Amino acid sequence: MKNYWRIYVLLFFLILACEDNKKTAPDKTNTTNKTIQLKDSIPEVQPEIIVRDKEGIADPSYEKITNKNVVEFLTEYGKENPETRVRVTTAHGDIEIELYEDTPLHRANFIYLVKQKYFFGTFFHRVVPNFIIQAGNSDNRGTTKKRAQIGKDYLLPAELDNGRIHQYGTISGAKEYRENPDKRTAPFEFFIFLGPKAATGHLNGNYTIFGRVTKGMDVVEKIANLPKDEGDWPLENIYIDAEIIQ
Repeated sequence: MKNYWRIYVLLFFLILACEDNKKTAPDKTNTTNKTIQLKDSIPEVQPEIIVRDKEGIADPSYEKITNKNVVEFLTEYGKENPETRVRVTTAHGDIEIELYEDTPLHRANFIYLVKQKYFFGTFFHRVVPNFIIQAGNSDNRGTTKKRAQIGKDYLLPAELDNGRIHQYGTISGAKEYRENPDKRTAPFEFFIFLGPKAATGHLNGNYTIFGRVTKGMDVVEKIANLPKDEGDWPLENIYIDAEIIQ
């Protein structure tokens, strides 16, 4: 009798264990569905991943740009690459740019950065409504690596002799603020001006204007008015890329 009772108890726990396994066993159909939903939720463009794939963008046939060779390098490069029109793409629309030929070093530098894919995955990282939006920087490690490959320490000589002033849609180089009496330009960042003439007092004659927006100022205005933090950095990264039009 005792043996029958033991067998009964053993069968009871075996049945109970089977029931628990059924409850905890993963539903393969549901798992598959969740995976599909997760993939569908990923944005079409994942800039951080793409940037990592394209970190090694610098053409090894070009030497690094330094303050010693910057004028010679960009003068020669400008002769070989005469393009003046660039399209900057964002998730909010495209911005088309014309580069001025009478600022040859800035034009050549911008074309060089575009062809080296420097801007790919960088941001419009400063937005100030009714004033400027600024691009060419990011907090991605890939951007730091790209700068190191191209030449992280060089500055562009100012090109201010053309007498231009900041107007709606002009494009200027961001200025190096450390001891910089020659008003040299930091080569990797640029800003588009939106503000009134009253806001140009400290800009005119201090920042090299090397181009203008020919199409897409509505996009510029939209970006300028996006939510931002106290440091004027947009709350949502505004990734950009740039390509030569002609």
